[in-house]
Amino acid sequence: DGGAQKLEKAKITLNDCLACSGCITSAESVLITQQSHEELCKMLTFNKTAAPNEQKLVVVSVSPQSRASLAAKCKMGVLETAKKLTAFLKSVHYVFDTTFSRNFSLLESQQEFVKRFRKQSEDKKALPMLASACPGWICYAEKTHGSFIIPYISTTKSPQQVMGSLIKGHFAEQQRLTPDQIYHVTVMPCYDKKLEASRPDFFNQEYQTRDVDCVITTGEVLKLLEQEGVSLSDIDPAPLDTAFSSTAEEELTSHSGGGSGGYLEHIYKYAAKELFGIQVDTIQYKPLKNKDFQEVTLEKDGVVLLQFALAYGFRNIQNLVQKLKRGKSPYHYVEVMACPSGCLNGGGQIKLEGESSKDQLQQVERLYASLKTDIPEKNQTVNELYERWLGGVASEKAAKALHTEYHAVEKTSAGFNIKW
Repeated sequence: DGGAQKLEKAKITLNDCLACSGCITSAESVLITQQSHEELCKMLTFNKTAAPNEQKLVVVSVSPQSRASLAAKCKMGVLETAKKLTAFLKSVHYVFDTTFSRNFSLLESQQEFVKRFRKQSEDKKALPMLASACPGWICYAEKTHGSFIIPYISTTKSPQQVMGSLIKGHFAEQQRLTPDQIYHVTVMPCYDKKLEASRPDFFNQEYQTRDVDCVITTGEVLKLLEQEGVSLSDIDPAPLDTAFSSTAEEELTSHSGGGSGGYLEHIYKYAAKELFGIQVDTIQYKPLKNKDFQEVTLEKDGVVLLQFALAYGFRNIQNLVQKLKRGKSPYHYVEVMACPSGCLNGGGQIKLEGESSKDQLQQVERLYASLKTDIPEKNQTVNELYERWLGGVASEKAAKALHTEYHAVEKTSAGFNIKW
């Protein structure tokens, strides 16, 4: 009728996001109020004024990718960065490293792959197994390809969510607390980890609490430092918390196989030994159309025994999915990551002024790779926790704590059901 009407402000929730990396950038992150460094600040302020019985134990779990990005920004080594970050987070009770929880993710992924490989003749969708640690990829898969792609995706939880299970489960019991008495924060290299933490699958109905209460990106840690008017390099270091580590407080470890967790490498070596009795010490990657799509093949007497690939970035992911739909995929396992160059190049990482993105990434990669690598199977603390916390490998409790499921998503808009 020609009249004007002021509309209500549009709001998004984390569940509305397709995680395509097209809009959730540092500029738009203000829209996501459920997960932010401001929420962490609110909790720390609440703890200062609340009665002792109302205060929460605050635990921060830092990803190794975020630590490497901070080290590059501050021109420090990763161990020095970890100690200074622990000191900066002085209002927090514990600061842990998600490298520890990644041990569980790698071990569970290895075992899951071997099980799938052995039942491929009876289950056409047992293989290829597709990695599940990247929430951007998972969100895209659920909303875009739904029930077709879901059976292929590994059910193993990501290191972030395994850490959530550890903190709200085993660690809470250790501290004689209920899960809702702990406020668990993770520092991650990408915004999509906020989406992952908000999934209903990772919500404890009994105690009405999430396994990970708040996710902040590496860039948001920098904002916290700026708010306090301090530089990380000027802070005196503090000893590392070692409740989830078998190493000394003066040591950090990593995993081999690249900056996205090394899933392909660990599963490949384990499967070669477990399925075919072949010891693989080094892996030869064969780049295909670009450096973000590479193959690894295990052959014996001219016969291909295993064929793995890594597919980073949505261009390569889309090509992979189309091959799957046409029945043309030759792979047994694919390490899938939404970001080109993987997690070290996540959208939540720090961008250095005056340096090319390629130079920045090389710095972060060098720092990430500077640590001694750990073999999950040989980690004594992990093996002990499997027994003490989970009641053994392959137990029902281990399955619940370390695995999840996925869901085909229907979006509703303007009265129409739209299948994404």
